[in-house]
Amino acid sequence: MASDSLTSTARSPFGPLAKYQQARLFRIYNHYRLVISLLLAGLLFVEPFMAEAKFRWLNSYQVGALSYLAVNSFIALVLVAGFHPRQRHITLSVLADILIIHGLLLASSGITSGLANLVIVSVAAGNILAPNRLGTFYAALATICSLGISSWATLTLNAPADDIVRAGSLGILYFAAAFVLQGISKRVIRSEALATSRAKSIAELEQINQQIIQRMRTGILVLDRFGHIRLANAAAEEMLFEETSLHPYGMRQTRVLPPPLRDGLDTWLNDHYAKIEPFQATPTSPLLQANFTQLDQDRGDQILVFIEDMSKVTQQAQQMKLASLGRLTAGIAHEIRNPLGAISHAAQLMEESPHLDQGDQQMLDIIRRHSKRVNGIIENVLDLSRRRIANTEIIDVQAWLTEFCNDFQHTQSDNTPAAIELLIEGDVPRARFDKSQIEQVMVNLCDNGLRYSEQNTGEKKIQLLIGTTADGERARVDIRDFGAGIAPEYRNSIFEPFFTTDKNGTGLGLYLARELCEANQAHLSLVEDSQQGCRFRITFAHPGRMI
Repeated sequence: MASDSLTSTARSPFGPLAKYQQARLFRIYNHYRLVISLLLAGLLFVEPFMAEAKFRWLNSYQVGALSYLAVNSFIALVLVAGFHPRQRHITLSVLADILIIHGLLLASSGITSGLANLVIVSVAAGNILAPNRLGTFYAALATICSLGISSWATLTLNAPADDIVRAGSLGILYFAAAFVLQGISKRVIRSEALATSRAKSIAELEQINQQIIQRMRTGILVLDRFGHIRLANAAAEEMLFEETSLHPYGMRQTRVLPPPLRDGLDTWLNDHYAKIEPFQATPTSPLLQANFTQLDQDRGDQILVFIEDMSKVTQQAQQMKLASLGRLTAGIAHEIRNPLGAISHAAQLMEESPHLDQGDQQMLDIIRRHSKRVNGIIENVLDLSRRRIANTEIIDVQAWLTEFCNDFQHTQSDNTPAAIELLIEGDVPRARFDKSQIEQVMVNLCDNGLRYSEQNTGEKKIQLLIGTTADGERARVDIRDFGAGIAPEYRNSIFEPFFTTDKNGTGLGLYLARELCEANQAHLSLVEDSQQGCRFRITFAHPGRMI
């Protein structure tokens, strides 16, 4: 399409580009006409010029010069007022110049006057402004006028015949100027059209590249060597910063690199081959990997940074880990459950004995509790190993969570009903995830929250908050309980397998919850705030990201 547009523009000198060029050149030409007319009118008031010059009709010459000045002054005022001349206006102006100047020649000394040189300029300007047949017409008209004046003067005023030869020579100059300038003008128009077309193509490519970069799910940063952010796309904003204040061109003058990324940049600046460890920009952000490269190899003053979300890599690693874990748990089920069943059965038989004292009863109670705990660990590990690949779909988070709250409350005991407060912040974007897997996470977190709230306050209550991330493109769900909270020294360990502060827990609940979230490219994190209890946050992936 670009080539077709270029061809049509080149064939037609009156395309959009040529019209703009014509108007600009005509303004310049009119400035020249105004200066010439001022000089001609000014010379009328110089006595030596009037005395030395020869005029056939002095009064006619004076009227013509002053009229020429008035016409050019009027056109200049109209152009200053914002008038946009069209082709017919330009044509009339050039024709008027040729005719008026020849009229002045006729009123003065004829073709031998120096005014004849002004005709060459007018013909040349006409061919620049209209590089086509109309330019040739200007040359022909000027030649006819010059020959007519010379012939009339020779026949009626006994002027020398050399004037006719001079007029013919001027005619040759008119046509030579016309042909040469037509060729030059057409070539200039083609060159400018080609340059404009290429500039437009470059601008379109730049806009397309900008759109691609902004819509990429890979974060891209451009930094100087001091770590100042020159450019950041939307994905980088989403991954690195909790708050967003967009600049029209993506520039972040007030942004500061997160400390982990700044440390990675310093490490890379000292050693370009150093390994940059994955990091978290904020406590609630996913695990990220940064790669650095010089944007300008010669100067090296700008650094290009690629930020990759490790969720996909983590998901693949989890699938490989689960495949190995599945083979392991098959052996666990056989090798541990059979002895565990025998222990539990023996404990039941001992309970039937009438000769048990208080101490024996306590020992049997320990056996039962720990057998149940071991069995729960095995069940959790088996559930993890049997986990299927996430079957994701686009979900209306608000409607889904409202339905989940109703269903979850119906599963609670009627003796101690659960109080679930659902809060919604603004318009929540949709998210892509597997409903069954995320519902398992929600059940685990809600059960834990209700249990700890009841232990601390005597009331089973939790709070669910639906909102959006700072960029407004991803949904998040917060689950808050009103328990005693988690001690600061344990906050970094709560998602590790088999870690628990509850003597009756298995330590796999939060670990499995995070595993399920990562399988859906969501991120489960503990949000630190000053309020009572714990606040867990599920941050869903962008709905446009395929899992």
